[in-house]
Amino acid sequence: MKGKQDKAKDGAATDAAPEAPRDQPAERTALKGKDYDKELARLHVELVNLQEWVVKEGKKVCVVFEGRDGAGKGGTIKAITERVSPRVFRVVALPSPTEREKSQMYVQRYLPHLPAGGEVVIFDRSWYNRAGVERVMGFCTDKQVEIFLRAVPLVERAIVESGIILLKYWLEVSPGEQTRRLQQRIDDGRKIWKLSPMDLKSYSRWYDYSRARDDMFKATDSSYAPWWVVDSNDKKRARLNIISHLLSQVPYKAPKREKVNLPKRQKAEGYREPEYPYKRVPEKF
Repeated sequence: MKGKQDKAKDGAATDAAPEAPRDQPAERTALKGKDYDKELARLHVELVNLQEWVVKEGKKVCVVFEGRDGAGKGGTIKAITERVSPRVFRVVALPSPTEREKSQMYVQRYLPHLPAGGEVVIFDRSWYNRAGVERVMGFCTDKQVEIFLRAVPLVERAIVESGIILLKYWLEVSPGEQTRRLQQRIDDGRKIWKLSPMDLKSYSRWYDYSRARDDMFKATDSSYAPWWVVDSNDKKRARLNIISHLLSQVPYKAPKREKVNLPKRQKAEGYREPEYPYKRVPEKF
């Protein structure tokens, strides 16, 4: 898929949905752990550079992650944020709406979480819930979906024109790999919390989600806020590809840093450690 559609004019939605990765992508050599770690460390340095640029210049960046259950959104977001400041990189993962929020204009509860100057906001699922899970699981009407798909390009145009750099990623995984990952969540006590009743209900509705995704792309893949599709069957490659692409989409400049030297530590000047009965954590390891 080409993320930015050449034939999208003045922000109009593209005529055709981007092509999703095939169920059986071309085989690639497995990425070695040390190679992944080395490249991720390099990208982390660049993310820190981006962070400092965002803060210094008062820029606003918003990153939306959508995709199928088990596609690797959480792991990707963790890879992006593990070496940067949570005061600058904020992750937004909203719970189910309250009764009050259900009565609001649909996108209203998301708008307060958009970035202010000096912030990068990452949405772990977003306003596109309406076009995906809410549509497929029957939490909204077809009419509500239709209204949403007409309105959201206008909302995103307003977001972009306010000075926010808006990036939208769709993580695509094959049916077989999704099954393997969800089964892994069932079998692994460390991951069972990731498996919700909604995941189990939606698992059987693969093609309903495919149709919903296709309609969403067709209506909301604009020149000013394009969808970028990621083959996430290989989690490590997907993370590196996404971070690299994200960095390429933000015109940041690495800051000039002066050489840092640690100052001399003060002298004790008579200080002695007290004989206090500290309650110490048992050293079991």
